[in-house]
Amino acid sequence: MVRKITSLFILLLFISGVQAQEFDKKKVVDQLAEIMNRNYVFPDKGKEMHDLIMRKLENGSYDNIETQQALARALERDLRFVQNDKHIRVRYSPERVEAMSSGNQRNENRGPKTYGFEEVLVLEGNIGYLDLRGFAGIGPAEETARKAMDLLIQQDAIIFDLRQNGGGSPSMIRFISSYLFGEEPVHLNTFYWRPDDRYEESWTMPDQVTMHKPDIPIYVLTSDYTFSAAEEFTYNLKNLKRATIIGETTRGGAHPGGPMVINQGFFVNVPQGKAINPITKTNWEGVGIEPNIAVSQELALDKAIELAEKALGLK
Repeated sequence: MVRKITSLFILLLFISGVQAQEFDKKKVVDQLAEIMNRNYVFPDKGKEMHDLIMRKLENGSYDNIETQQALARALERDLRFVQNDKHIRVRYSPERVEAMSSGNQRNENRGPKTYGFEEVLVLEGNIGYLDLRGFAGIGPAEETARKAMDLLIQQDAIIFDLRQNGGGSPSMIRFISSYLFGEEPVHLNTFYWRPDDRYEESWTMPDQVTMHKPDIPIYVLTSDYTFSAAEEFTYNLKNLKRATIIGETTRGGAHPGGPMVINQGFFVNVPQGKAINPITKTNWEGVGIEPNIAVSQELALDKAIELAEKALGLK
């Protein structure tokens, strides 16, 4: 009798778990289609995304999808079929959605004490080295960023290692770049934002930093992982002829945005803007940034040190 009760209890738990996995696909697809139609940076592509996933919903293409994770993957694939934008991401994460809804999102950087500043070193020959894993918002990260840059700018050359940097905030780009130019503001980039149809210019802030060295040799290391804000930093300096880019062609993501809640634990990262470089009048979307010196990412640091030493007359 005990075995029968136990078996029945386990069966009830199993049924309860299955029921908990049930979700309304139509509500998810309807809301996602509306979000992309209203917010994606290119209105015509947003409309195409809307029409495609609604059509696939109506013809039953999603009927056999059994899990939320599988639906998220299918929807992301379909959105990217219209526009292969690597910033488009559809995810199922009730915990993340709850945090977004409550305004209590966890920090996405490597840690609240580093803010992406993984390693700050002075190499032999007074060559500064920064392994930067992300561009955190300057607000909470300013003290960390200022300490790092105040040390690096005192050296005779600087190597920015962005080989493991997946992006972040333009505000940190402005702050770091302000050390690398003169006392007059320099136009770094412009963003166009579709939702409110506005342009936003990004300039250096000379009065916000302790020292300027517009002539210090700068080297930026890249890989095929380097993405988004890390690409903006690289693209800005390359086109301003302020740095030598060494490594591999970057991933190619120039459409910033942010996550938006769909429903039922789903959210989507929506590219709502586009970068417009003041020199090239375009950006690196879909093509990445080619380095000045192409080498494998494993050899990029050695090459940068070699070039820095030559520039400083050390070899």
